[in-house]
Amino acid sequence: MRSAAGMEGDAMADVLEIWEQPSARELYMIVGWRQWADGGSISSNLPQYLINMTQARQIGSIDSEEFYLFQIPGTHELVRPEVTFLDGFPDRLEMPENKFFYAGEEDRGVIFFLGDEPQLHVERYIAALLDAAQQLNVRCIISLAGVYGELPYDRERTVSAIYSLPELKERLDELAVTFSDYQGGASISSVFCRRAMEREVAHVGFYAFVPTYDFTNVPEIGNAIRIENDFMAWLGVMRRVNRLLGLEFDLADLEEKSEKLVQTVDAKVAELDEMAPGLGVRDYMQRLSDSFDEQPFEPLGSVWEDELRRLFDDEESSGS
Repeated sequence: MRSAAGMEGDAMADVLEIWEQPSARELYMIVGWRQWADGGSISSNLPQYLINMTQARQIGSIDSEEFYLFQIPGTHELVRPEVTFLDGFPDRLEMPENKFFYAGEEDRGVIFFLGDEPQLHVERYIAALLDAAQQLNVRCIISLAGVYGELPYDRERTVSAIYSLPELKERLDELAVTFSDYQGGASISSVFCRRAMEREVAHVGFYAFVPTYDFTNVPEIGNAIRIENDFMAWLGVMRRVNRLLGLEFDLADLEEKSEKLVQTVDAKVAELDEMAPGLGVRDYMQRLSDSFDEQPFEPLGSVWEDELRRLFDDEESSGS
């Protein structure tokens, strides 16, 4: 009779497929999901942006079939996949996907994982992802998430962090992050962090706070306004990822997109101010900005990067 551990290993082999082992000496992983905690599309569109920017190639996948519901009785479109027909022909079908991509060079490489937050068998799903990281010899995993809040749109975003190993906190202290004291319903990143801790796998979860404004009770406006692709939050997170892992993602495009975003929201605020002059939208935004406790991130020099590399090397030596 096979042991429970043996059967679990077989199950993991059934859902996880890696068909290329990158040869880079240092490998890191950036993880994102189409998920609940996806404010500003930080968890979904930012990883896709990085995959496109680096022209990363797919190297593996997690079989999605057993992790998702097709329907819930009494609902119509809550969890169903989306299909498009054109003149009776099935033109497009969007099913949940969980894929690994790779971009890198001989010294250093990054594996990107982009998936759909599972609805079923969450433990098996997370175990498969951690198995992949260990199989690929990943040194540290970064997960991305976003949370909406009432914040100024023209100030640097607050970034919160969670971590799986105590020694990671000292490194994160230098990145102008807050540390989460959250209690409540768990996101996929939160569960993943706990399971990574139990396996002694290095994981850092970055949560950026993204501006949203509720004007649903204002007749002239009648809805909430939120930033769907918060390039300023993307930039803040990626500057920290670059510094933490010693990576060199080119962030010039995100810097330009961030500037344009502020200009776009500025124009929208002026439009709202004109639509509802008695509401004082511009004054409200100014009050948010004045009371906001900004934590600007100022990257340190190469000495810090050398120290990070030494600490990662020490971890690997002690674990071998």
